[in-house]
Amino acid sequence: MELMKIALYTAFMIALTSLSLQNKHLMLALMCLETMMLLLFTMLVIFTSSSLTLSQMPMPTILLTISVCGAAVGLSLVVAITRTRGNDFLKNLNLL
Repeated sequence: MELMKIALYTAFMIALTSLSLQNKHLMLALMCLETMMLLLFTMLVIFTSSSLTLSQMPMPTILLTISVCGAAVGLSLVVAITRTRGNDFLKNLNLL
């Protein structure tokens, strides 16, 4: 179980590093954010299943719902920016 927690923590740190180094496309940055949210969801499910507290059971579902809403907003922004600018480069977002 500890190896799984370490692997999830390492994957989260890699996703965070790739998000900070991502400076070309908006879609790739949003994919890194979605990966981080899914890793947080997995960590929260493991934590709530191992702690056996019933008060924390709805938290993974709430996190997943908020993550899906954020992904939908991000995708709609990518579509809107691509339609108006012609590409999704992050360097063009300074003009917004």
